[in-house]
Amino acid sequence: MRALVYEGPYRVKVRDKPAPRIEHGEDVVLRVTRAAICGSDLHLLHGFVPDTRVGSTFGHEFTGVVEETGPAVRTLRRGDRVVVPFNISCGRCFYCTRGLSGDCEASNPMSDLASGVYGYSHTTGGYDGGQAEYVRVPFADVGPMKIPEDLEDEDVLLLSDVLPTGYQAAEMGGVREGDVVAVFGCGPVGLVAARSAWLLGAGRVIAVDRVPARLRFAERWAGAETLDLEAAGWDPVPVLKELTGGRGPDVCVDAVGLEASGSPWQTLLGRGLKLQAGSAVALSWAIHAVRKGGTVSIVGVYGPPANLVPIGAAMNKGLTLRTAQANVKRYMPHLLEHVRAGRLDGKGLITHRFPLERAAHAYAVFGDRADGCVKCVLVPGAAA
Repeated sequence: MRALVYEGPYRVKVRDKPAPRIEHGEDVVLRVTRAAICGSDLHLLHGFVPDTRVGSTFGHEFTGVVEETGPAVRTLRRGDRVVVPFNISCGRCFYCTRGLSGDCEASNPMSDLASGVYGYSHTTGGYDGGQAEYVRVPFADVGPMKIPEDLEDEDVLLLSDVLPTGYQAAEMGGVREGDVVAVFGCGPVGLVAARSAWLLGAGRVIAVDRVPARLRFAERWAGAETLDLEAAGWDPVPVLKELTGGRGPDVCVDAVGLEASGSPWQTLLGRGLKLQAGSAVALSWAIHAVRKGGTVSIVGVYGPPANLVPIGAAMNKGLTLRTAQANVKRYMPHLLEHVRAGRLDGKGLITHRFPLERAAHAYAVFGDRADGCVKCVLVPGAAA
C-alpha cells in the first residue's frame, strides 16, 4: 500500500509499505477514505515527541470503510463506514469503565502517560496511523462509530479528535453563563473551543493568535472577538486584563502547546536547544491573564519532560488547572447531534484537500499556515 513514512525530523515521504493485517481477534482493517493532518502531527515532524521512529506512519484523525474483520468482532462488518477516535481504548480496563478512554491502560500498557494513539510514536504504543491507504484498528467493537447514511465522511471526520478536544477544553474550563473566555491559539482545536464556549453559555469569547487569516477565521466561524499578538506587542496579558475590567478572563484555554511563539527564552530552550519539552509561553500567558480563582484549561500538547511553567503564580492566584487528552468516545454521540444541527460545523474547518501522494506538500502548507490554511485533509486514491 501507499503510506506517509517518517524519515527523520522535518522529512516525510509517501512510499510503498506492507499493508496492515489482522493481528488480534478484535481488529479490523480499514480502507482509509479521509485522513486529516493535525497540529500534533507537526510536533512529531519537528522532532518534539520522544521515540518517534523512522518508518512510522502518522495520522490519528481518519475515516474509512471496513475491509476485513477479526473473528471476535461483533458490531462491524465489511463495507461499514466508520470514524475512529484517536484514542485506542479497550472499553474494559479501570480507566475505560470510568469514561477515561484517553487513559486506557490496555492499549498502551508500557506507559503511564496516555492510551494508545494512532500514528503518535512509540510513547503511545507504536501504532501506525491513518495517513495511508489502509490502517489496522484494534478493539474495533469499542472505538469506531458508524457514519450515518445521510452524512458524508467529511461531515464527521473531525469527530475523531478536533471536535471532542475543543469541546472538552471548554467543558474543562467550567464555563458558566456570562463568563469571559480567552482562547490562546486559533488552530482547529482553539476554534472549536471558542465556538463550544458559546454553547456552554459564555458571555464573551476572545481568541488570541498571531496569524491574521486565522484571526479573521475565528471571527467568522467562531463568532469571537480577536486579539492579534503582534499588535499587542507579544504580551497579551495586560490587553486581556484591560478588556475585562482589570481582573482577567474567567477561563483561559491553552490550545497551542509546545511550539508556541512569543518568548525568545522559551523558544531558545524549548524549540531550539530542546532543553525543555518545547515552549510553554502560551500556558504562561494563560496563567498570568486569567483572573484570581479562575480556570486554565490545557489541551495544547506538551512533551513529558519539564517545562518552564509559572506554577507559583497559579498557586498564589488560587487557579484551577485542568488538562487531558480528550476522551473522544465519550463525546462522539453528543457532538454528532451538534454536527447534525449545524452548531459545530467540522467540515467548515477544512480549507485544503490533497491527494495522499502529495502529503509532504500538504504538511508544508499546513505547517506554514500558507494560503489561509486551517485544516488539511488527505484523500487516498485521489489523482495526484
